[in-house]
Amino acid sequence: MSSHYETIRIRHQGPVAYIQLYRPDADNSINDRMIFECSEALNTLSTHTQVIVLEGLPDVFCSGADFQHVSKQHTAEAEALDVALPLYTLWEQLANGPYVTIAHVKGKVNAGGVGFAAACDMIIAEDCAQFSLSEMLFGLFPACVLPFLIRRIGYQRSHYLTLSTQAINGSQAYEWGLADAVGPDSELLLRKHLPRLTRISKEGIMHYKLYMSKLRDDIAAAKPEAIRANQTMFADPSNRERINRYATTGLFPWEY
Repeated sequence: MSSHYETIRIRHQGPVAYIQLYRPDADNSINDRMIFECSEALNTLSTHTQVIVLEGLPDVFCSGADFQHVSKQHTAEAEALDVALPLYTLWEQLANGPYVTIAHVKGKVNAGGVGFAAACDMIIAEDCAQFSLSEMLFGLFPACVLPFLIRRIGYQRSHYLTLSTQAINGSQAYEWGLADAVGPDSELLLRKHLPRLTRISKEGIMHYKLYMSKLRDDIAAAKPEAIRANQTMFADPSNRERINRYATTGLFPWEY
């Protein structure tokens, strides 16, 4: 395993690999480096690893796109497309790869962070976790997140989360089917799941995930339109002005 990662940390425990999203100075937001490093790590781990646990920081799993980075982009249309395509492809790796993927969620998970979690086979979360989609506040919408979210919780609840922009806690996420196991001690929940998961053969996991990917082709079918929509939104000058203002001043679009 390569040791040159800047935005993630990896540790191993037998057949289980832990990938921690690690940008503590940027609220664990997503940039192109994180996307590349996560994808490279998954490719490297795919041969021998049976279970991959995706983790964040104690207070934030992932806060979504790095608006500081977005506000500094000069070639908006090209950059938006470049980020959307590898990010969507990364989430496909989590959803369809030859391993069991578990999102271990603590604290805040927002926007693209919900995409990371929803792409995984399982979500184990703490009661105090907060799931939200804030994109509409900036004139955006979660184009790439929605295909993964809808297959988990359905159209209307995904629609509600998008329009309300309000956070739901771990317990409500469990009621809606977004989280698969929730409790006050997510570490304990994770430890209870791993023994049986690691008893499944690597070949069994590979065949099962391949079969499931054929049953549910909604992710692949939605990909071209999701990428196009993401490109259009981030290329819009009005949206980029809202993002730049928030990145530089911390003010939301309705604040003066």
